[in-house]
Amino acid sequence: MTAATGTSTDTGIAELPDIASPQGVGPKDARDLSKLFFSRLAVLEEGTPEYQYARNTLVEMNMSLVRYAAGRFRHRSDDMEDIVQVGTIGLIKAIDRFELSREVQFATFAVPYIVGEIKRFFRDTSWAVHVPRRLQEARVELAKATDELSSRLGRAPKVGELAELMDLTEEEVIEARQAANGYNSTSLDATLHGDRDDSEAVLADFIGAEDPAMELVEDFHALAPLLAQLDERDRQILRLRFVDELTQSQIGERLGVSQMHVSRLLTRTLARLRAGMLTTR
Repeated sequence: MTAATGTSTDTGIAELPDIASPQGVGPKDARDLSKLFFSRLAVLEEGTPEYQYARNTLVEMNMSLVRYAAGRFRHRSDDMEDIVQVGTIGLIKAIDRFELSREVQFATFAVPYIVGEIKRFFRDTSWAVHVPRRLQEARVELAKATDELSSRLGRAPKVGELAELMDLTEEEVIEARQAANGYNSTSLDATLHGDRDDSEAVLADFIGAEDPAMELVEDFHALAPLLAQLDERDRQILRLRFVDELTQSQIGERLGVSQMHVSRLLTRTLARLRAGMLTTR
C-alpha cells in the first residue's frame, strides 16, 4: 500500500501506518486499511492521541463514501458543501458504531448512515414553518397512509380510517394534517394571472379581509386619555353602566340619586367623549 509512508507508535499497541494523505487513498487500499484501523481503534483508549489519529484517519480515508452519497442529491438547490458536511456527520456516527465482528464491509454499513443524515438535514431545513420533529415524521407517515388507503378504497380516506391504520388518535391525525400546511409557503406578493386578460394581481388581493377590530383598537387609544380627564363620579357611572351593565335605576340606587339625574349625567358625559373623539380623528 503506497499510501502508508511511516508508522505512528501507540502505547503498547501494534503500530499503525502513518498515512500521509488519507483522502488520497484509493478505494481498495481504503478498505484494507480501514480494517486495520478499526481493529486498533477497538483496543485504544478513547481520548488518547493514538485513538484520535486512528479515528480521524478513518474519517478522511472514507470521505469518498460521503461524496458518493452526496452525489445522489445534486438535484437539490442546497450548497453541495453543506450536504457533504452533513454527510460527514453520518460517516462519523458509522465509524463510532461499526464493529469488525459484524462481518460486513464498512462501506455497506456506513452509506445508510450517511444518506440518513443527509435526508434528516433536508427534512429539518426544508419546512417553511418550523414544526416539532414528531409532526414532521407524522406528515410523512400520513402521506403514505393516505396513498395506501386511497388506492385500497378508491376514495379519499376519512380521519378515522387514517387514525386506525397509523395507530394514532383522530386528534393526532388532524394535527399532522395541520402541520403539513407548514411545509410550503407562498409569498403574499406572488402574482396570479387573471383569466379574462393579461393583467396580474398579487395573492394578497384574494385572501384576508379588513379586521373591524382594528378600528376599535384605534378608538380605544383615542378614548383612553379622554376618560382620564373625567372626574371619579363620571368614570364610576360609566363603569357601572357599560362594564357592570346596571340599569340607570340601579345606578341611581347605588349612588343615592334619581334615575333622571343619572340619565342627565350619562348624556352629558357621552356627549363630551364623542366631541373629544371627533376632534382626535
